[in-house]
Amino acid sequence: IDRKGECVRRAVAFHERGMARMENRWQGTGETGERFLDPRHPYAIDLDLFGRASLFELLSTARTRGGEARLASWLLAASSADELEDRHSAVRELQPLIDLREEIAVLGEDVRSAVNADQLSRWGNAAAAPFPVWMRILALALGAAAACALIWLFGTGFMDIAARRALILTGLAEVAFYLRIRDRIMSIVVSVNEPARDLDILAGLLETLEKRGFQSKRLARLRGEIDVQGWSASRRIARLRRWMELLDSRDNLAMRVIGPLLLWTPQIAMAIEAWRARNGGFIARWLDAVSEIEALSALANYAWEHPADPFPEFEQAQIVFDADEIAHPLIPADRVVANSFCLSSDRTRVLVVSGSNMSGKSTLLRTAGVNAILALAGAPVRAKRLRITPISLGASIRNVDSLEEGQSRFMAEILRLKQILELPTPALFLLDELLHGTNSHDRAIGSEGLLRALIDRGFIGLVTTHDLSLARVAGELAPAAANVHFEDRLENGRLRFDYRMRPGVVERSNALDLMRAVGLEV
Repeated sequence: IDRKGECVRRAVAFHERGMARMENRWQGTGETGERFLDPRHPYAIDLDLFGRASLFELLSTARTRGGEARLASWLLAASSADELEDRHSAVRELQPLIDLREEIAVLGEDVRSAVNADQLSRWGNAAAAPFPVWMRILALALGAAAACALIWLFGTGFMDIAARRALILTGLAEVAFYLRIRDRIMSIVVSVNEPARDLDILAGLLETLEKRGFQSKRLARLRGEIDVQGWSASRRIARLRRWMELLDSRDNLAMRVIGPLLLWTPQIAMAIEAWRARNGGFIARWLDAVSEIEALSALANYAWEHPADPFPEFEQAQIVFDADEIAHPLIPADRVVANSFCLSSDRTRVLVVSGSNMSGKSTLLRTAGVNAILALAGAPVRAKRLRITPISLGASIRNVDSLEEGQSRFMAEILRLKQILELPTPALFLLDELLHGTNSHDRAIGSEGLLRALIDRGFIGLVTTHDLSLARVAGELAPAAANVHFEDRLENGRLRFDYRMRPGVVERSNALDLMRAVGLEV
């Protein structure tokens, strides 16, 4: 009853978390994935990939550490178009299967809290040393002979000298046999306890997946990873569970007396090692399949909770990021403002975005970046339509100085720009306030040279600035570059923003207005 009650509580929590996401009160309630954050990654920090109120926290319903790691790996690197199409089919199939996704989350909680996946995988992959058949037959024969001698002795009321002699001789033979293999037997018995328990917990989740028939190619393949050579994983694990039950029966009072005569522990240990030799190599595959299905289930949950969000279209004939009414997935639907723009290798490669402070320039960059991550992970996107090439991604939005590494903010920025230039082609770059850590003269020259280098590499991207002198760079690079801007207006002493992107260069700055709005006398 306690176990069933715990499962019900987990199921309730699963749906409560889903409701919290849909009502925009999910921030700080889920797994943040901060252990996956690498400060040297080309976009993870800049695009709020991990941490509180991050994209990972919004997406992740995975309950095993392997599932979380698989989802994080998809967010950290783009996949091929074929791979993404496979994920789309799998996510679409899982999307309406709420009961299955609930079971995966509920059972995954047990796996997360009780299964040491790394240790289990090492135990399965360690070189097996099964005992030769003749040795197992000899152990069985000696145990049977000892049992017969004991029955004979009991039958004669302990008076038959021949029966006693037979029992003694059999016992001596068993002692000699056991001493030869004792170290190996004890090693098996000591090492199997925790992996067997972990496998028993994992079996519940595997059995849930075994009961399902899947149509998509990816899910069918994963289902095949669980069923190996006609035997399901849960059936194989049940065999080990039976051996463990027999091994644990050594603690029974009767078995403590007759077990040594029957060579009970050596025979069970030999059977367990034989099981590991046959099945140990499959354990990593089972864990991998569970991790993959959990990650796909997380994307399916997101798709279910955002039915209006479409899957992206993939373009391979040219480099393109064509977004129609694209919005930021982490901003609530009742506050977010959508914009449309197109970057492509045969038209405009770069948009130089000008505008005043707080007008929406940086948010536009993050909107493009986060939706690119969703698209290249296999998830739906927050847009009316998005056509995108499977592409590398680099961002320079949130550069900070480092006392530990002795770097100024400007040095951190140019090191990130170098990293972006070295990305594999094709690539999408997102540069906020380009080279803002230096003077206007050097910034203008450096910005133009950098944008030319990025265009020559075949990259596409967005660059923001509030320095109007830099907007001329787009004119010099036309038609490969174009200017767009965001506006603001002053109403009754307060600044108003509509966050709508418009063509051309912004005509005014609001820095002084903002300073006066907070009470600074300037």
